[in-house]
Amino acid sequence: MAIESALIPLPSEIIMPFSGFLASVGKFDLNMVALMGAIGNVIGSLVAYAIGYWGHEKLVRRFIRKFGKWILVSEKELDETEILLHKYKDLVVLGSRVVPGIRTVISLPCGFARLPLGRFIVMTFIGSLIWSYFLAWIGFVLGENWDTLGPYFHKADALIVILIVGVIAWYIYHKIKKN
Repeated sequence: MAIESALIPLPSEIIMPFSGFLASVGKFDLNMVALMGAIGNVIGSLVAYAIGYWGHEKLVRRFIRKFGKWILVSEKELDETEILLHKYKDLVVLGSRVVPGIRTVISLPCGFARLPLGRFIVMTFIGSLIWSYFLAWIGFVLGENWDTLGPYFHKADALIVILIVGVIAWYIYHKIKKN
């Protein structure tokens, strides 16, 4: 979980349900799985926060200027994110922790917006605990049915790939059309 929150794409949507499954068979404790997931998120988020805090102009903005068009992020969007963070602070930090994709990168703009570190940590922990517990609970509930659900998930693989490609295409189309 720390790796994901440190801007390295390792989805919590895989880690936490599997850990919940391990809790269902007695290898882990569900509450500890959620707690450790939240602590890992805070640790990784502090790394991303620090990069944003100390590398805002030198690293982040320079990266966006150079590669932003390839990752479809503009300096204007960076500025808009910073304004949003200054306006809604805790609500953005807390809410973003339960939104896949956004939860991984929100710490970076929190750093360059220089949100108070203590409140950032508290909101990150609370939001991450909710997300971690939810995902672990799903794995726990699936429990012993884990193996029997495999064939159903494989049937949905093609649909999931089509949906992901469709969403990416829609996003790219609208970003290009906007520019």
